[in-house]
Amino acid sequence: MSSYGSRHPLDDPHAGAKQTAVPEGAKVTVPAVRAAKGTRTPLVMTTAYDAATARIADSAGVEVILVGDSLGMVVLGRDSTLGVSIDEMVHHTAAVASQRPRALVVGDMPFLSYHVSIEDTVRNAGRLVVEGGAECVKIEGGRKRLRMIGALLDAEIPVMGHLGLTPQSVNAMGGFRVQGKVRKQAEELLADAAALAEAGVFAMVLEGVPAELAELITADVGVPTIGIGAGPHCDGQVLVIHDLLGLTDGHVPKFVRCYADLGALAVDAVGRYADDVRSGAFPAADESYRLPSDVAAALGASPMPAGTTEN
Repeated sequence: MSSYGSRHPLDDPHAGAKQTAVPEGAKVTVPAVRAAKGTRTPLVMTTAYDAATARIADSAGVEVILVGDSLGMVVLGRDSTLGVSIDEMVHHTAAVASQRPRALVVGDMPFLSYHVSIEDTVRNAGRLVVEGGAECVKIEGGRKRLRMIGALLDAEIPVMGHLGLTPQSVNAMGGFRVQGKVRKQAEELLADAAALAEAGVFAMVLEGVPAELAELITADVGVPTIGIGAGPHCDGQVLVIHDLLGLTDGHVPKFVRCYADLGALAVDAVGRYADDVRSGAFPAADESYRLPSDVAAALGASPMPAGTTEN
């Protein structure tokens, strides 16, 4: 930060960069993320859904920005991610990509965008890349997704996997439940992770799995694992930006660490603004535009208060 003098950190997209898993200052690419496997410094990923959250995440120096279908819950106020459409994902991904972040931009494939046919899968992923500006896509699921992953890779679209608690399977799982706690399920996740890595994903998210199982998967696969509710042994971590900033209303999972209470700060700020409007304290004279004195006189307008300018 000090190398940028007194500039505000959001003035430069790399101003918040600290020690990272990829070369500082360089654009983060899919090969760079893949090469971060096993490095001493974990990868950092957060979600972002618009230009403002993209600038915040990139200024803080994260390596990966996920435009997650979690926007259905934290931005659009829905109960799950299932209703998010590919059009909505393209729209929000384009807003994030418009900031040209140093971070790698991952576009989330929403429910039913890769479940019906290979043609639909490639077309929808292509929209995220061409229209949305994503540099890769993320899809949920294990071995049952291998045909889709292969088709995307054949189309030169890099893929990030997602195993464990996959929110698009919330109905099949009976809710947002930790996965892999029984032996058979744990063995299936180990096999799924190995299959995804063999298929060519460049990284994979492990969500809502026991820390010991995430450690086994991380040791077993040759691509980075990025954990969310998966303990400290993954090659990186991801949190929803609204959760870590304290902007989430209601229940927050136990794995979330809140680093600020921006929700309370925002309510206080808007409340003080409302008080000033109602009392007449806002806007003040120096927050108002005024007519030039000769025009005001010709129109019979009130003269400017002493000490104010015509600007």
